[in-house]
Amino acid sequence: MSPDPPEDAGPPSRRDSGESPGRRVSAPKAMRSAAEQLRELLGRAPETISAVRPTDDGWEADVEVLELERIPETTSVLASYRVTLDADGELMAYERVRRYTRAQIDPRA
Repeated sequence: MSPDPPEDAGPPSRRDSGESPGRRVSAPKAMRSAAEQLRELLGRAPETISAVRPTDDGWEADVEVLELERIPETTSVLASYRVTLDADGELMAYERVRRYTRAQIDPRA
């Protein structure tokens, strides 16, 4: 007879969720995960995901967040955050890489 599993076994593993081991979550799931987790940490809703790219260990995404709302709206201050996710879509690190006004055009583009 096998022992009963512990009641608090934690979140299901990737294998239990039907995902193949060694594979990362899809890009859309990574984007949603980055936005949700950053919102939880910052207390502000992301406006958009401006980039998402695979890495050796998971995903990296650039998330735009409204930091200071002003009138007129073109003077509102936004920030771009670089978010690092593991292969399961869990946030590993984030950093603010840029602050700018909504009306500002990116000279790098």
